[in-house]
Amino acid sequence: MADSSFDIVSKVDPMELDNAVNQAQREIETRYDFKGVGAEIEKKSDKVNLAASSEERVKAVLDVLESKLIKRGISLKSLDVGKPLASGKEYRIETTVKNGISSEHAKDIAKIIREEGPKSVKPQIQGDELRVSSKSRDDLQATMQLIKGKDLPVDVQFINFR
Repeated sequence: MADSSFDIVSKVDPMELDNAVNQAQREIETRYDFKGVGAEIEKKSDKVNLAASSEERVKAVLDVLESKLIKRGISLKSLDVGKPLASGKEYRIETTVKNGISSEHAKDIAKIIREEGPKSVKPQIQGDELRVSSKSRDDLQATMQLIKGKDLPVDVQFINFR
């Protein structure tokens, strides 16, 4: 019998991200406490830029965006939030959406699987994802549960289970 396998990836659905940004934009336009503070959200490919007239207001805009991301099922681990920077009369926060598992995080996950997972399971790093293979499907499912139980610095999904 051939080996079974699955892939561990870290991806953000771009449509869900767009929907979350649009919902946050709509809420900012209608909320009374954001009137006249120049609060805005702008999405450019994998970056989301936030702006407002004061540091507290731009942090509140970030809070609104984070709540919309959570409601849309996007983990906050997928968001790399910068510090509020003064830019003229307004404050800005640049956030970056992380897609893919960095090589150092992939090495850490592979180490966890080798040390704590079933012995028949073999992890392989393939670019920005991790392929886990074994002859036993039960061992693969146990490995999935092991990874889900760990508090990893990246949001992971399991795909291509065959």
